[in-house]
Amino acid sequence: MTFGPAFWEVVSLSLQVALVATLCALPIAIGAAWLLARRSFWGHGMLNGIVHLPLVLPPVVTGYLLLVVFGRLGAVGALLFDWFGITLAFRWTGAALAAGVMAFPLMVRAVRLGFDAVDAGLEAAAATLGASPTRVFLTVTLPLIAPSVLAAAVLGFAKALGEFGATITFVAAIPGQTQTIPSAIYALLQAPGHEGDVVALVVVSIVLAMGALLLSEWLNHRITQRRLA
Repeated sequence: MTFGPAFWEVVSLSLQVALVATLCALPIAIGAAWLLARRSFWGHGMLNGIVHLPLVLPPVVTGYLLLVVFGRLGAVGALLFDWFGITLAFRWTGAALAAGVMAFPLMVRAVRLGFDAVDAGLEAAAATLGASPTRVFLTVTLPLIAPSVLAAAVLGFAKALGEFGATITFVAAIPGQTQTIPSAIYALLQAPGHEGDVVALVVVSIVLAMGALLLSEWLNHRITQRRLA
């Protein structure tokens, strides 16, 4: 397997799952963080608890709940299949869903810190000059929280890349379809003689994680320079 087609298939599928999970979860995380940071409403504490529930639940439990809800016989899964012919369970799209759910709380926490650090006076000044709430958010708030959004994306990507428990419960570890780097490592560890494959996958995981962090630092530096210019 080492550096063969099966190896790169696992790596490419892992990158695909992590990227799709991050891109899909990030806008929702920004919206949830805005609600939690800027709005007071009945059920605020309940929403906060639901958002952070995947952090404290065993990943296997989260995967089982996804299977119950989004499986072919689940409430949402049955509707998706009957109306759109979409099946998530035991598909790579389901792996992306599981990874996105597990990464979501970390992304919300990172973006919420950004909202909390924004000077509300700047937003109020823009509003008094006639800017609509949407324009204030897009031209004032969003640029100010850009480093936090970037941090959330990196955290989400790294978490999605390393997600195992919820993913293997919801979509199993089907080679070529749902087997990501963590599930491939687990499978290889169950049989002797694959130490080289395991080491190679571990090294790739470290390289990808470090690459994401370095890219985040570089982009954050560019954003800061542009803001100060």
